[in-house]
Amino acid sequence: MTHLWIRAEQRENEDRVGITAEGAKQLLDKGFRVTIEESSVRALPLQPYIDAGCEIAPENSWPDAPQDAIIFGLKELPEDGSPLRHRHIMFGHAYKGQHSGVALLKRFKAGGGTLYDLEYLVDETGRRVAAFGYWAGYAGAAITLKCWAAQQRGSICGPVGVYKDKDALQADLAAELGSVASETPTAIVIGALGRVGSGASDLLTAMGIAVTKWDMAETASGGPFPEILQHDLFINCILALPGTPVFVPELAKISPRKLTAIGDVACDPDSDYNPIPVYDRATTWGAPALRVQDVPPLDVMAIDNLPSLLPAESSVDYATQLLPTLATLDNLQTGVWARAKAEFDTHTENLNNGDIA
Repeated sequence: MTHLWIRAEQRENEDRVGITAEGAKQLLDKGFRVTIEESSVRALPLQPYIDAGCEIAPENSWPDAPQDAIIFGLKELPEDGSPLRHRHIMFGHAYKGQHSGVALLKRFKAGGGTLYDLEYLVDETGRRVAAFGYWAGYAGAAITLKCWAAQQRGSICGPVGVYKDKDALQADLAAELGSVASETPTAIVIGALGRVGSGASDLLTAMGIAVTKWDMAETASGGPFPEILQHDLFINCILALPGTPVFVPELAKISPRKLTAIGDVACDPDSDYNPIPVYDRATTWGAPALRVQDVPPLDVMAIDNLPSLLPAESSVDYATQLLPTLATLDNLQTGVWARAKAEFDTHTENLNNGDIA
């Protein structure tokens, strides 16, 4: 019997979950065993999972789960160095040169476990079967707009928190923009044709912001891209990969520019392929903006779990996309899961061979 163990999220400001109670019920009806941990922060309530027939476990008890359980969460595990003996489904952030990823892979090697990275669950064409991209873009554009508004007040963006839904977020933004005596800003979104870029563009358009939409065709030259500096806001929705152009070089901090707020939704500052090398670390919910230049100001927003700004909506959307793939967990040897396992094996072998350090 396939045993799916839904763990509580242990990362701060992470309220999402990757499966709804309705989805759990479908897996139970298929013959799966489903355990869900109690959670003090999860956006979706526990009772519907109980009503569906899920077994309930204490919060953060997954290390003691049966060996055959598949542990399912979204964001990172505590960085305590402990060996990982289970099969885990989560966003590992371990395959693109991220320095923290090496430590994670070493933990799997030490414990004999396996990572099925959610970012690498792909169909036969290489397209991800599920993504939070739309809501990441939506939330990222919203917080970047907050950063710009704070600049107009002569300050820097303060802490942000969870919103009940997108209507509440838009209402808050409208009030904040209404208090700023300034012209409406302009924005450029790179990656506008993808899910992330669509979310960012939709939020900005809803707030009355003029949006320039770029994608692969507009960036094929490889740069430089002085047009980016002529907008007030830049939202990057392109993942950092080999060959990704540099969109905002270090020199841009002291160059003539209109640009004062960057939202790096892709958020890979510790990648060797970072297309926005004006900054070197992610920002946080408590301090969303990193000021990289004082005069004129240039702030970077680079929160790496943006969809949790709208945890209920983003959870339901993502869970709906992922459920058909979760329903095939009883056959890990083919399809999506086999491809994810092959990706893990490749990077673990590279680790063993010393190709990454």
